[in-house]
Amino acid sequence: MHSRKGSYGYSLYRSKVQVRWFGSALIVSVTLLLFLRTEFTFWILPRPPRFPSSQTSCPTSPPYPSIIPPPHGRFSWRNVTQHYPVKTFAELPASRKKKLPQVQFDFEQGEPPLYHELMRKRRQAAVKTTFERSWKAYKEHAWKQDELLPISGGSKTTFGGWGATLVDGLDTLWVMGLRDEFHQAVQAVTEIDFAPGDGELNMFETTIRYLGGLLAAYDLTDCKDSRLLEKAMELGDMIYMSFDTPTRMPITRWSAKKAAAGEEQSAAAQGIIAELASFSLEFTRLSQLTGDMRYYDAVKRVTVVLAAQQNSTKIPGLWPVGINVQKPDLTRDNLFSLGTMADSAYEYLGKTYQLLQSTGAATSQYANMYTSAMDAVIAHLLFRPKTPDNADILMPAALRIDTHGTITLDHTAQHLVCFAGGMLALGSKLLGNASHLDYGRKVTDACIWSYMHAPNGIMPEVFRMTPCPTHESCEYDEETSQRQQFPGFERVIDARYMLRPEAIESLFYMYRITGERRYQDVAWSMFEAIERRTRTGLANAAIRDVTLKSELELEDSMESFWMAETLKYFYLIFSEPELLSLDEWVFNTEAHPFRLST
Repeated sequence: MHSRKGSYGYSLYRSKVQVRWFGSALIVSVTLLLFLRTEFTFWILPRPPRFPSSQTSCPTSPPYPSIIPPPHGRFSWRNVTQHYPVKTFAELPASRKKKLPQVQFDFEQGEPPLYHELMRKRRQAAVKTTFERSWKAYKEHAWKQDELLPISGGSKTTFGGWGATLVDGLDTLWVMGLRDEFHQAVQAVTEIDFAPGDGELNMFETTIRYLGGLLAAYDLTDCKDSRLLEKAMELGDMIYMSFDTPTRMPITRWSAKKAAAGEEQSAAAQGIIAELASFSLEFTRLSQLTGDMRYYDAVKRVTVVLAAQQNSTKIPGLWPVGINVQKPDLTRDNLFSLGTMADSAYEYLGKTYQLLQSTGAATSQYANMYTSAMDAVIAHLLFRPKTPDNADILMPAALRIDTHGTITLDHTAQHLVCFAGGMLALGSKLLGNASHLDYGRKVTDACIWSYMHAPNGIMPEVFRMTPCPTHESCEYDEETSQRQQFPGFERVIDARYMLRPEAIESLFYMYRITGERRYQDVAWSMFEAIERRTRTGLANAAIRDVTLKSELELEDSMESFWMAETLKYFYLIFSEPELLSLDEWVFNTEAHPFRLST
């Protein structure tokens, strides 16, 4: 009995102690929980990484600690071990924000005439109708597939099979006010699985179309739809794995299946500059939104290489098209261009400077690279074509330089280079160089001229022009006329029109920067010609040969940039100027707008 009494007494004593300890522990736990949920961080008790289920607005500074995606049942690239992990990550510039010069024209200076507003809205509605028709066809015939075949009604896989048109078109749906379609599309996007599959991935296209599309859509929702950020982080983790090399230079043609299996891969010994240098906008924005510095660190390492070798090439200031990514060595090749395989490497210099929006060496590096590159472009690549009307225009060429330093210009124009007018105009405002705006105007006017004077009113993909000796006016004589296939066009090399956006892109920039309404009138003429000649029973299709006088033959192809870029830029040039103002947004090379932090 005593034993039981004594045991009972001991138990009673122990229970009182346990109650006191339990109470104390509960108080400490609740205090810590409340402490950790505040916006403050204590050095002994760091906040755990978290994923926002909802936000009221986009972050004005990178979240700390960094956001991580919530657990899910899909394949996680974060769990794949890297062969060459980074120990210390470069941080986004922490210096104070820099107030950039105003880019966009002050449209509030004067109200446009009523007839102009009515015409603008009518044109905008026509563009929206074309988009809605193309989107409806995609939904009905190729939903969740990469591309619609706009003649046969089939579909094809071109970029990973994750629904390139679906993701690429998300932000256009939002911009055009098609919110029901947008939310339906976002739900479909949540079902994408970026698990490793067969085949080789083009990481450049994956980045600009998919990651760019997800980030822009998230930004447009004012960072309130966390599903888009979660999906962007899933994809960002996959793309980040392609940087797993000894030099941390990316494998731009990459096998996800090999990487997931632990098989080591190498960066290309024969790569191209655009694929190396076109991650900076997307990865920088992803770090800004998540606080995860892995992404920014990845592009910072590439930027260091670009800057170190920019003035050691055969044309100082420019990088050649062909490069050795593996070493890396960006100096050996002798072909220089703003066209295919090079374009966005230059486009992203000024735009990343704008996105970073801060003082300090890291941001200035982009400004310095842009200035050096554009000075070289103006000195070496721009030429004045001979035209019957003696148009004051400049077209970007390509050049080769031999071992003796002799430069040979290839006066071949590409539809792809038409982005350069907008690039020069934007850079002129960001960096205060008025002469670049004039060059941007003349390059844009060269592309306008090529549209207005091409057979059927649509610029061909590639064609050669006859150069003047200098940038000054020169005579268009009988000999020049006889050498040309069409007046102003010496020879059309690739007569296709692939629904490309580059010309309307520069018109959009020139209109928003100068306020000149003539660009809207030209844009409408271009849109009418394109819509009339590319329209199919379902949507719109590429043209095989724009030079034919007879009925044009169409190709069963509609790349995702038709709705992501071409129609978006047509819509925006006819929109209210405050919609995606160039002082509040920066566009990636696939026309995906990223919000500038304020």
